[in-house]
Amino acid sequence: MEENNLKSAVEALIFASEKPITLEQIKKVLGIPDNTTINKIVDDLKIEYENQNRGIRVVEIAGGFQMSTASIFAPFLKKLFKNRYTERLSKQALESLAIIAYKQPLTKAEIESLRNVNVDGVMKSLLDKNLIRICGRKKVPGRPFVFGTTREFLEHFGLKSLQELPKIEDFTVMAQKKEEEAGIEPIEEALESGGQNELGQTA
Repeated sequence: MEENNLKSAVEALIFASEKPITLEQIKKVLGIPDNTTINKIVDDLKIEYENQNRGIRVVEIAGGFQMSTASIFAPFLKKLFKNRYTERLSKQALESLAIIAYKQPLTKAEIESLRNVNVDGVMKSLLDKNLIRICGRKKVPGRPFVFGTTREFLEHFGLKSLQELPKIEDFTVMAQKKEEEAGIEPIEEALESGGQNELGQTA
C-alpha cells in the first residue's frame, strides 16, 4: 500500500472505531508487522490536525488512539448537547472513584473507612457505568472483593494511563472539567446510602 493510502487507512480506522483503537489492532487490520510505521503515521496525523487548527484531534487514550474534538470548542459542544440526558458523576461518586483510582486495589470496607460513609449506592453506580471492576479478593478473613478502575475509566476522563492522573486533590476538578467538555449535563443522583447491594461480602 502506498504511503498516502496507508495514512488515510490509519485515519479511517481511528475515525471508525467506537473505542480507542490500539496499535496492535491497526497492525493486524492493515497487515503491517512493525510499530514504527504506524507510530509515525499517527504522529503525522496529530501534527497535521493541530497545525491546520482542525476541530478534531487525534489523541492517545487508554492505550489506544481516538479522534476527539479540540478542547477549545468545548463551549459550543456544551450548547449543542445541552438537552442531552446523560448522568454526570456526583461529588460522592467522584470522591469514591478517586480513592479507588489512587489506592487500588482495595475493598469496599477500606473505601468506607477512608470516606467515613456507606458507599453501597455509589459502588453500584460506578460498577454499572463500568468505571470500576472487581479485580480479586483480599487474603483476609471473609475474603472480601477488591476493586480497581477499568479501561473505560481512562476513556471517560481522556487519560492515556493511570500515570497521567493529577494529584488526588485535583482529581474532582479534572473530572468535572472533562465531563463539561463532553457536554454531559448533571442530574441528581440517588443518595449513596440508598444502595441495597452488599458489595464486598463473602460469596
